[in-house]
Amino acid sequence: MAPPAGHLSQSAILDRFMSKGECALLHFYVLGRRPRRYTEANIPISSAGCARAELPREGRHEAMAKKAIVGEKVGMTQIWDDQNRAIPVTLVRVTPCRVVQVKTPESDGYSAVQVTFGAQRPSRLNKPELGHFAKAGVEPGKRLVELRVDDAGQYSVGDEINATILSAGEKVDVTGVSKGKGYAGVMKRHNFKGLGAGHGTHKKHRAPGAIGACATPARVFKGTKMAGRMGHEQVTTLNLEVVQADADRQIILLKGAVPGPRGG
Repeated sequence: MAPPAGHLSQSAILDRFMSKGECALLHFYVLGRRPRRYTEANIPISSAGCARAELPREGRHEAMAKKAIVGEKVGMTQIWDDQNRAIPVTLVRVTPCRVVQVKTPESDGYSAVQVTFGAQRPSRLNKPELGHFAKAGVEPGKRLVELRVDDAGQYSVGDEINATILSAGEKVDVTGVSKGKGYAGVMKRHNFKGLGAGHGTHKKHRAPGAIGACATPARVFKGTKMAGRMGHEQVTTLNLEVVQADADRQIILLKGAVPGPRGG
């Protein structure tokens, strides 16, 4: 359905975004079909926190993703569905990934796939990296990314993974590095209330308050919430819906926001 009057069409919006050429040099792991975190006797459990608290350690295991891919965040926009409702979406550029190494429980102790994407000049790589790519017979890429999957046996060295592995309607998890906020105070970093704003408070409205103790234990406990560096951490956003997967344009549209900056 056409967008409301005065708005760009969905195709025009995507062409406009992709022509800018701005994308964050961050890797996003798009996990096909959000994995159930803990299961027992093949019964899915909705909350990972509850599962850890209620299930015995020997009766649970962590489920891995069935499929995964690496992407680069382009930005956010909106499209319209069949009922003319605006849907906020994040554009993720999915450059075809080449499998460099397959790790199995027999040889490495766990199941994973090591992939690379893009192209890199051999002169910018050291000899161990060049040897690693040469052994696999794969063209050197920008970086190596390891994706944990449930069964790595379905992949072979040299295989190509692209946007066709995902389809509209699937639920995915996206992992990326969040935006760095720099040095932040306790009110921004830990949601402290702050001190009173009335009479008697002298330029201490955003202070954390007392952090010490008496003669016993005469120290500040580790982990005390204080001011410090905020952001630039690995963050995973769960259960995002795939709105569209376009292999020709090498983009995936995800409903909602994903962690990380745009073009930074």
